[in-house]
Formats: sequence, structure tokens, C-alpha cells
Amino acid sequence: MNRGNKMISGKQRSYLKKLAHNMSPKLNIGKNGISDSLIDAIDELLEARELVKINILKNNSDEADKLIEEILDKTGSVFVQFIGGKLVIYRPSIKNKKIDLDKI
Repeated sequence: MNRGNKMISGKQRSYLKKLAHNMSPKLNIGKNGISDSLIDAIDELLEARELVKINILKNNSDEADKLIEEILDKTGSVFVQFIGGKLVIYRPSIKNKKIDLDKI
């Protein structure tokens, strides 16, 4: 599985993990899986925050790896980490730039 090594270096990924450590998940993905409205919600969160934590609930019947790939693909985001059902993704914002990875 290709988990988004396309845009950020190892140091940048470590920096993003540190920023995400105390974040709480903003969305839950449950038994309904991924819908267009969920992708729209993730897009809005990424534009507003750049770094988003998503909770993939255990009642979800889809495999986490497939869900992660679909989210990354449909949102154009980059994988940061997946631990304990918590997915962290990153995408630079167009209008609300907050995280400067160029200095990392």
C-alpha cells in the first residue's frame, strides 16, 4: 500500500505527527463507510485546518487500508499516520495556510 510518501519528507512527517498528537478526531467513519458527503466534510476540514485526525470506528466493515487509500485519493491529501483507529492526514490549504513545511 502506498501511504502518500509523495509530498512530505520523513522530518516533515515527524513534525506533523507531533502537531497531531494532542488533536482530537474531527470525524468518525462508521459502518456506513465513505460517502460523497464525508469526502466533502474532509475537504472542508483540510482547507480550514490542513492537518486532520479521523476516527475509523471498529464497526466499519471495510478494511482500514482500503478506506485510507480511498480518502487519500479522493481528497488529494497525504498520509501522516494511522494508530489505534486514528488516521491523520495533511493537505496544504489554499486560503488558510497555517503549517509551513518548507522550513522543516
